[in-house]
Amino acid sequence: MKSSGKKILVIDDDAKHLLTVKEILETEGHAIYTHNQPFGSTHLAKILKPDLILLDVNMPGLSGDTLSKLMRFHTNAPIVFYSSNDEDSLRQMVRFHNVRGYICKGDTYGLREKVADFLSRN
Repeated sequence: MKSSGKKILVIDDDAKHLLTVKEILETEGHAIYTHNQPFGSTHLAKILKPDLILLDVNMPGLSGDTLSKLMRFHTNAPIVFYSSNDEDSLRQMVRFHNVRGYICKGDTYGLREKVADFLSRN
């Protein structure tokens, strides 16, 4: 079942992950916007007004966890860490940075399900 199309901003320095997430979530009927670096992403979020932000944690120059704090000044969209870090560290980061949750990279089924869940709570 297709969900009502939502705007999702994906911020990740890895082009392969950006493409994969875009392809997967577009099949769910969402409008996916990607940004390949942390710099400029707060401005983009302010303009796009996404329904959800998927944010990589490990990016050069400005980490996703630090960027999540800055994002709060520019958008009310829920932020979800999207990372290859281990789940224990992600759970701790979610609590510490007060973001909506996390999704592990590489789990395409989990990506679809968790995005749908996060969007339904919004």
